Amino acid sequence: MAAVFLVTLFEYSPLFYISVVSLCFIVTAAMVLGWFGVDVPVILRSSDDTESILPTPEKQMVKVTNPFSLQVGCGPASVTSGVHLKPCCLEPCTLTCFWGCEVRALQEALQAHQHGQKISTPQQIKEALQFRYLHCESFDISGEDRTELHTQIPADLEVADFGPLPRECYPLVAVLTLTEQEARETYSIVVSVSVLHVPDDKYSLSARVLFQYLLTAQGNMYELQPLFMSADSGGASNTSEQSPPPTEPSESSKPEQNPVQEENEEKKEEDEEEDEEEEEWAGGSGRDCVVCQNAAVNRVLLPCRHACVCDGCVSRFQHCPICRAFILESFTLTPGSMSP
Repeated sequence: MAAVFLVTLFEYSPLFYISVVSLCFIVTAAMVLGWFGVDVPVILRSSDDTESILPTPEKQMVKVTNPFSLQVGCGPASVTSGVHLKPCCLEPCTLTCFWGCEVRALQEALQAHQHGQKISTPQQIKEALQFRYLHCESFDISGEDRTELHTQIPADLEVADFGPLPRECYPLVAVLTLTEQEARETYSIVVSVSVLHVPDDKYSLSARVLFQYLLTAQGNMYELQPLFMSADSGGASNTSEQSPPPTEPSESSKPEQNPVQEENEEKKEEDEEEDEEEEEWAGGSGRDCVVCQNAAVNRVLLPCRHACVCDGCVSRFQHCPICRAFILESFTLTPGSMSP
């Protein structure tokens, strides 16, 4: 059988050679045309071209309102003398302050909220923390109240510090919850958890917010993070991103190796340098697509959150043109959100 095939191939060899050469010419021409952007059948495209034109999944985004805001007041602060807090809420709410809250207890409470044990009231947060704290104090706040509140650990507890580093307790955990049931049904965000450092005898770093978390009625948790922008871009705002609960005290546990002030300054400098690079990519305007330089930027890439491409160019990349991070998904900017 093989001999017959070889004889047949020898007899028709000119036709065989012509067919092979023609096939190679067609494939080569298709690859060249595809390289210059001419549409060719998918079967003739290379694997790299196929991967590059896969559409980036689009994430549906929903605008939500955060009814909570909490800042550290201007007055003196320490574990012995207390600290001033300045809450700002859109609706009547309750501020619950937990002094000496265990780090593990807070982690378990946040994880429990994400696994079905919803937290929306002060009593529920107390039960979730399993009363593993030294002192609890509550304040009722009206929706229009902007006054500073003073919270202090009782003097009879004789607490001057929270032990050596690394610590097992947060100095202060402030929780804001909506008071009215109707408000809890209206807003997606129902709880704000703020972890604060308060100076004591062993760690004198000034009072500040270490972490801020937003809990939703659907059982999700988002961490509030500062967003630094170039001074020429028109200001800054806050953003939220889903993240796991803290595993250990950050600034309050390693002051010598990682001071909060130096860390924030370094982070701000890095972000400003990155924003300057983005402006260079965008030709200085910050509004044109960094790829085609023709259409307006209207896509935000995730998870890096760079807004740098248009709808026409987002499907051509698997990596962010700014930071080269792998693109998992994207969402469309609302009209006017990029205007200065």
